[in-house]
Amino acid sequence: MSEEIKIGGKCPFAGDSVGGVAGSEPTTDQWWPNRLKVELLHQNAPQANPEDPDFDYAKAFSELDLAAVKQDIKALLTSSADWWPSDYGNYGPQMIRMAWHSAGTYRIADGRGGAGEAMQRFAPINSWWDNGNIDKSRRLLWPIKQKYGAAISWADLIVLTGNCSLEVMGFPTYGFAGGRIDAWEPDNLTYWGPEAWYGKKIEDAPRGPFEGHPDQMVNRDLRWTGEAGDDDYDLEAPLAASNSNLIYVDPEGSAKKGIPEDSAADIRITFGRMAMNDEETVALIAGGHAFGKSHGMTPPDQIGFAPEGAPMESQGLGWHNPRGKGNAEDTMTNGIEGSWTQNPTQWDNSYLENLFKFEWEQTRSPAGALQWTPVDKNAPRTPDAHLEGVDHPLMMMTSDIALKVDPAYRKICEKFLDDFDYFTDAFARAWYKLTHRDMGPKTRYLGPEVPQEDLIWQDPIPAVDFELVDSRDIAELKAKILGADVSVSQLAAVAWGAASTFRTSDKRGGADGARIRLAPMKDWPVNNPDDLAHVLGVLEGIKRDFDGAQSGNKKVSLADLIVLGGCAAVEKAAQDAGVTLEVPFTPGRNDATAEQTDEQTFRWLEPVSDGFRTSIATTSTTTSRRSRSSSTARPCWVSPRRSGLHWSAACGCSTSTPRAPTGSTACFTDRPGVLTNDFFVNLTSPDFEWKKVDDEGLTFTLDDRHSGETKFKATRCDLIFGANAQLRQLAEFYAQKGGHEKLVKDFAKAWHKVMMHDASTSEALGDDPAPAAGSAVRNASHAHTVDDSAPYGVSGRFSTCPGRGYASILLGSNFVIL
Repeated sequence: MSEEIKIGGKCPFAGDSVGGVAGSEPTTDQWWPNRLKVELLHQNAPQANPEDPDFDYAKAFSELDLAAVKQDIKALLTSSADWWPSDYGNYGPQMIRMAWHSAGTYRIADGRGGAGEAMQRFAPINSWWDNGNIDKSRRLLWPIKQKYGAAISWADLIVLTGNCSLEVMGFPTYGFAGGRIDAWEPDNLTYWGPEAWYGKKIEDAPRGPFEGHPDQMVNRDLRWTGEAGDDDYDLEAPLAASNSNLIYVDPEGSAKKGIPEDSAADIRITFGRMAMNDEETVALIAGGHAFGKSHGMTPPDQIGFAPEGAPMESQGLGWHNPRGKGNAEDTMTNGIEGSWTQNPTQWDNSYLENLFKFEWEQTRSPAGALQWTPVDKNAPRTPDAHLEGVDHPLMMMTSDIALKVDPAYRKICEKFLDDFDYFTDAFARAWYKLTHRDMGPKTRYLGPEVPQEDLIWQDPIPAVDFELVDSRDIAELKAKILGADVSVSQLAAVAWGAASTFRTSDKRGGADGARIRLAPMKDWPVNNPDDLAHVLGVLEGIKRDFDGAQSGNKKVSLADLIVLGGCAAVEKAAQDAGVTLEVPFTPGRNDATAEQTDEQTFRWLEPVSDGFRTSIATTSTTTSRRSRSSSTARPCWVSPRRSGLHWSAACGCSTSTPRAPTGSTACFTDRPGVLTNDFFVNLTSPDFEWKKVDDEGLTFTLDDRHSGETKFKATRCDLIFGANAQLRQLAEFYAQKGGHEKLVKDFAKAWHKVMMHDASTSEALGDDPAPAAGSAVRNASHAHTVDDSAPYGVSGRFSTCPGRGYASILLGSNFVIL
């Protein structure tokens, strides 16, 4: 029988239309919306990056003529293009807004956001209502980016343009550092809030696309509890912006009510979440509003689609304005219309002088937004930005009046009014912090304009001014550590607790500085303070003896000893399991002091969820399995290698080993302190069944199917590796024949990566040169030359963020934690 007859004489490709293409819905997410999205840890793959794998951005930037770049930028700033004319003949104010909004997404709770990857170029940020017409600013910059190519990233160019804008208008900037690396795809990891279209929960929201007007995307009801002025008034963590799709606060006031006192409350919470104190907050608002104007000439419901929904022919430019020229004197951005000062392109103290000299009354802009105008009709007026001989009343926003009515903000304003030089310095420093806060230590900074001064928010660590230990010293120190009164589990737990605080988002935390011995880290419950104090005491004694025995300038830092102790523990655990290996160790860390540590901001590094130690804070509303995924993304790991570092392969469950707050869960072995693959073997075995211990399903027992005997206990954080289809494949891989030795070797590589994540040296940390977007190594380094011989912390080198750290970083590690 012929094939044609078999199929009834029809063409095998019958059908007159195509019903779907790759990615068409419904996808797996629509069918199973609550599944764990492991693929989020695979973002920014090398295939997305057009740069050659060996491209060295630090080298390219160092060869850049920064003065020539700045000259070209400043020439652009004082020009005007017909398709988007500059206000007052100066693009400076709108470019300041561009840089400010790029950096202003940063939040201290999880270190996400910020200028580091120029995420402003991608959705959702590129289409936030608060970023209206910033697409035009970047398009104006494109010829300069095109001219200098890969030698300057978009992320660096955006911030540098903000600095140049301030300088051309007479403001003395504090400094500039390059070193930001561009992402090549959107960030789908960062949580920007619970609101979907029209401020509804995602399950209740209508399906878009919509234009992106304020009523469609600028909402706040789901992220706040209480009312402004109430004791329980609070913003959901880790969020910082008061409203969805805003950078900071609603300029019309909290909930658009126009009440300055309520606006002050929002400002304090929001700017505080962005790591700014009251003085820095006032300096940024007063300094930024010394320049330019706000635009509100067209009702928002008449504005076209945001960039992400704009028609093809718009080529990424959104917010089409159909009124008049659509730009210049007809421009529409946030809806408020007018300028704060009489000379909007000159640095002076007019903003504060006007704010305090006059009384202000509410009015409405042509677009209908609530704003304020002087009661005194004889008050100075501000020139029209485009029309000769036309002027307008001064303008203030509700968020400006808030600085006048709030007692603490008012006191700072009065100080700035009395001392303009002090105000200038405060704004310069606050601007520098705003635009550099997410870059990490100064060792990651590039360029000739980096200030010499160390600032507390940079988490400074003393330079290494002593001779480092050599291979013979390392071997002797390992022997002393393993011979001391500390267990393998304790040593590895302390090293893990120190190193795992590192977050690639803003490069804070990590083992360097040995801050685990300082407040607040030494007191975190997840670090088991009693065991931590014991281990640190032993290591400090070893350090004291070693340093005292040296005749020259050789020393070993406590930070290096903590990491070395963990490496020695992993080697011992592997050896006891029958596998001999050497875990890489690179010296060069130093010890920070309490004076160099901002205790208040370091509190944000305390894990809300530490799946590796089965710890979930009682205040967390996020499911444990998603928290584990989030904590994995923080140090920039991606599957599969994370599973080898799950402190479960041979967990140290004896009474002498440190335990996570949940107790002896995830103990799937009868060989504590030995690095085996027992976790996987028992997790995947059909001889056992899991049963819930509590109604919430947070804790489980592993029972023998035949006898009913309880063998082990675990949490959801552990069982996800058997329940999730993708993670189960990794669990089975390490449980099968040959999996044990592979696990041990993968675990050693992943361990080294964790210990080295905060290094300024580019060590051989992995084989994937691309940073993961969302957690993202936002340093200028991921493709830099690897130098295994370079000491830890060498200036000018940067740590990589290789992929595939997820599996082996997680599942090989309970032998030291529990």
